[in-house]
Amino acid sequence: MTTIEHDSQVDTGGNTEQFDVVIIGAGISGLGAAYRLVERNPGARYVILERRDQIGGTWDLFRYPGVRSDSSIFTLSFPYEPWTHRDGVADGADIRNYLIDFAAKHRIDSHIRFGSYVRSADWDSTTDTWTVQVDQGGATKSFQARFLFFGSGYYNYDEPYVPEFPGIDKYEGVVANPQHWPEDLDYTDKRVVVIGSGATAVTLVPALAERAAKVVMLQRSPTYVFPGKRVNGIVQFVRNFAPRKFSHWFARWFAALFEGVVWFLSRKFPAMMRGFIRRRATANLPSGYPVDVHFKPRYNPWDQRLCLDADGDLFNAVSAGKVEIITDHIDRFDATGIWLKSGQHLTADIVATATGLQLQALGGVRISLDGTEIKPQDRYAYKAHMLEDVPNLAWCLGYTNASWTLRADMTAEQFAKLVAFMDAHGYTHAYPHLGDEPMPEKLSWDINAGYVQRAPHALPKSGTKRPWNVRQNFFADAIDHRFDRIEESMIFGRVAHRSPLSA
Repeated sequence: MTTIEHDSQVDTGGNTEQFDVVIIGAGISGLGAAYRLVERNPGARYVILERRDQIGGTWDLFRYPGVRSDSSIFTLSFPYEPWTHRDGVADGADIRNYLIDFAAKHRIDSHIRFGSYVRSADWDSTTDTWTVQVDQGGATKSFQARFLFFGSGYYNYDEPYVPEFPGIDKYEGVVANPQHWPEDLDYTDKRVVVIGSGATAVTLVPALAERAAKVVMLQRSPTYVFPGKRVNGIVQFVRNFAPRKFSHWFARWFAALFEGVVWFLSRKFPAMMRGFIRRRATANLPSGYPVDVHFKPRYNPWDQRLCLDADGDLFNAVSAGKVEIITDHIDRFDATGIWLKSGQHLTADIVATATGLQLQALGGVRISLDGTEIKPQDRYAYKAHMLEDVPNLAWCLGYTNASWTLRADMTAEQFAKLVAFMDAHGYTHAYPHLGDEPMPEKLSWDINAGYVQRAPHALPKSGTKRPWNVRQNFFADAIDHRFDRIEESMIFGRVAHRSPLSA
């Protein structure tokens, strides 16, 4: 792999640095992309632009009590970097430390520029380069590269979704959001109300209950909560006796298959799975508990993600009387708490708004081609990671029904393969092209979660035929990935008045 050569017309002043690849984000997606890039292209010059001050992405941003993965860590971790902790359901701090150690081990951390907030990226077709404008502490800096990889996630880091609650300005207690949890918030012996019933609430509530005087989980409607073990006996048995590389491989595929089977059964036999999940909830709650009031959703399993209750923490806290679940609607806030539509008043010292995320494509970065802005939402996604007619750009977008890393690693490999292919053939640009073939459109994420329903067209479009179909099926994608045809529906070329990569 060799470095870029710039035409004399390109401004390469002291405020512009040049690389082969710019990677945006130092979380799972960005770090994985860097590893796969260098693995296949050992000489690649790359930089990772991270707006925060630490490695971790989501796992650095979210620091609320109890934060953890809601899928197996063996599928969330990298397939080539074994997870060494015992728990298969990992705490957020352990995941963050895993990523920090990984980046240091492979010397990826030396390529990271922290405090780099990417604002825009413009493609210049006369030189086949991207120019990325970055805010670094109030100063603007430019980076130029042939390739651009977005590992920026799928939601707005700055603004979580919080509904407009009537009267909240009159409330005299503390309002905290899990996305920006105050580090110094002391909830010991406090009365806490957590608004929400999704994965965040299911992990936050039992953690708060360990020290709070009382915790109420206030939900408008129930969510499917599925109790599961932090340590799987079969996986741990293999890990105890098999070599680490093999045991990690086994644990990864065991977890992927288990999660895939649960999703498949939920979609094909929803009534059976509704009954199974209800029986699990009933078995983990006190006799006579109103399960159908608080744990019987109106939708089928996997219409929204199932919430994992690790070691039954939430059910145990409810059974012990430390947590009360209330299914009702908020009428208004007052100085001391919340009035519900039913007329009940909840007194609270702290209100936690676990009310969801806001979808955002490409980290909110302004994308333009030769100075003309494009909207990612107007373009079809190609193989779930490139945009129609947008050259030399990839974006990592994980699964809704499985671990993020399962697709993130395939995306990183495909991106690295594209870079190597172009280098070998002397191409300076490549982009997927749909052509004149009509293509029915569907949503990229076909899940009925609130954050998707609020902004169904926030993400690029999905077609209904490969390679334009964004599937939520890891196993089908893994087969396609194995036999991937890199030139399928792709346009390759080289700019006329600049040479391709050369030594």
